[in-house]
This record gives sequence, C-alpha cells and structure tokens, in this order.
Amino acid sequence: MLDLFPIARAGLFALNPEAAHKLTLFALKTGLAGSDPSTDEPVLGVRAMGLTFANPVGLAAGFDKNAEVPRAMLRLGMGFAEVGTVTPLPQPGNPRPRIFRLTREGAVINRLGFNNQGLAVAKARLQGLARRGGVIGANIGANKDATDRMSDYEVGLRVLYPYADYFTVNISTPNTPGLRDLQTRAALEELLGRLTTVRADLVAGGAAQKPLVLKIAPDLGDEDLADVAEVVLASGIEGMIVSNTTTARPAGLSGAHVGEAGGLSGKPLLDPSTEVLRKIRRLTGGQVTLIGAGGVHDGASAYAKIRAGASLVQLYTALIYQGPGLIRRIKDELLAHLKADGFNSIADAVGADAD
Repeated sequence: MLDLFPIARAGLFALNPEAAHKLTLFALKTGLAGSDPSTDEPVLGVRAMGLTFANPVGLAAGFDKNAEVPRAMLRLGMGFAEVGTVTPLPQPGNPRPRIFRLTREGAVINRLGFNNQGLAVAKARLQGLARRGGVIGANIGANKDATDRMSDYEVGLRVLYPYADYFTVNISTPNTPGLRDLQTRAALEELLGRLTTVRADLVAGGAAQKPLVLKIAPDLGDEDLADVAEVVLASGIEGMIVSNTTTARPAGLSGAHVGEAGGLSGKPLLDPSTEVLRKIRRLTGGQVTLIGAGGVHDGASAYAKIRAGASLVQLYTALIYQGPGLIRRIKDELLAHLKADGFNSIADAVGADAD
C-alpha cells in the first residue's frame, strides 16, 4: 500500500482539527484513503469474547462517531472498528474550539462532549453492514441533559443490538459532566445489571448473545479499580477497554494548548494507561477480555499493551499524526516482537508482564 499521508499531512495540519477530520472522513468514504489488500498472518489472529479478529489492531471510538466509515477502516487493515460514541438523541457537543493538537508530544486534548447524530442515524448506517463480515463494535453513551442516564444506555443497547458485534458502555469520558460518577461501585452495579437484563431479554427473544464491554478512565485510584473489577466479574460482561482519555497533565507537555480543559490522548497516555491495564489484568485474573487503548503509536507500544494483559488494542490519536500506513507498520512490528520473544500467537503473549 503506497503511503501518501506524509504528503497530505501538511495540508491537513494547516486546517483546524475538526475540519481536518471532516476531510479525512470524506477521503475514507470516497476511497481516496486507499486500502490494504494484504492478508494478515495467522499468528496475529485473536479469538476473544466469542468473536474472531483477523488481527488485534482496532479503531477506538471517537474517530467514527456516526458510523460513516467502519468498513473503510477494516479495508485499511484493522482487525475491528468501533463506532460512536452514540447517544439516543442527536446533540451538538461542547462549544468550539474543542480539539487541540499537541504536535510535539503526538497528543491531542479534546472536550467534544459526545457530539453525534443520534441512534437513528447510526442504526440506519449500520443496518447495511450487519451481514458483510468483519468485527464492528458500537460505543453507546448518554445524552448530556438526560434525566435518567442509565436508561439512555439501555435504549442504545436495544436499538443497535442487531447491527453490531459488540457494545461498549462508555461511562468514562471527562467531557460530559457527572458521567464518570457511573464508575462508582453502586452506580456501576446498577448500570451493568440493567444492561445485562436488557441483553438477556433480547436473547430470550431469539437474538444471539453479544459481548458487553466497559470502558474505564485511567484516572481511577487503586480502591476504585478494585471495585470496578469486582463489579465487572460479578456482572458477567465479557470485556473492558482500558482506558479512555485522562484529565491529568503529565510533566513536560508543551505548546499553546497545554492548559486547555478536556481529555488528553496520545503518546503521553501510554505509560499511565498501560499501568492501569496491568492492574486490571491482575484484579480480573484473565477472566475478562481486555482491550488496551491509550498511547498506542507503534508496534512496541501495542506489544506493551498485550504483554500487560490486552488481547486487543485500539488507536485513534496516532492516526492523526501518522496516517493509515501506521496500521500495517504496527502489525509488521508486532510480528517481529512475537518472533523475537518466541511466541506463536498473540494469545501466548497476553499478560506476560502482568501474570
């Protein structure tokens, strides 16, 4: 696959981040972003949550909020693509500007606030993709002004259930006031209980059982992580994404936008999010599938997530800086790391630094 992104990047970075993203989606929808026709090596295949992934590299939520390009991302060589976050009703999100590049650090600060076109639009787009192969996840959230946010998650799961392969419960964005309160033990027990009941009702009606995944923040303390792990194990859900963006600002960040409010993503998130991932692996004992997100930008960082306990990894911010050719590079570098360490599969390496 010819990588033209280094040429395109200068033009994209001349635009504000939201305009650049809109242009990127256009390129993906029209095929201008290209594709990777190569077949993944079997050693990269992953079986997790009852699903088969051609490789462990996936698209994190936030990139494709309105389910416009999941198929295009799979054609670029990703093993799975997660759309959303989708809320029941359309909402504009927070006032602009709300995305800020920290170019020197390969990072982004965003305070988008679940801007999306709502469930009806996402459902219509996913309907046409449901039987075409490839793993597509749907990330569901709550409207900012909802009086019962847990009900919003129930509605999201019911509406999108026939059209995605797994569902991520996003309660960890810092950009919807009060949403992270759903990570407390009592609230999380109620939320996951309500969602597993919805799923059980759908299965009783003839639907297949599909995985539920919880996405958590990297800013939780050890006691909170222990509570989350206990609730997750008791709930019977299949997976966790570790982690969302952080409200912390590691030392050494630079540039005009360092002081902006919002969630920080990209390279500075790698070490703290991977440490939380390692802790969750130990707390859950390998009983749930973990998806490592936060700071993945090359094969070494993806491999670090896997060795810390992740069966799958997700990225978004690194694509802004390196373009779609990054996907193939990560897979090639993962193969080299596995070979160097004598592993015959991704599964063999999962948790090597945590167990």
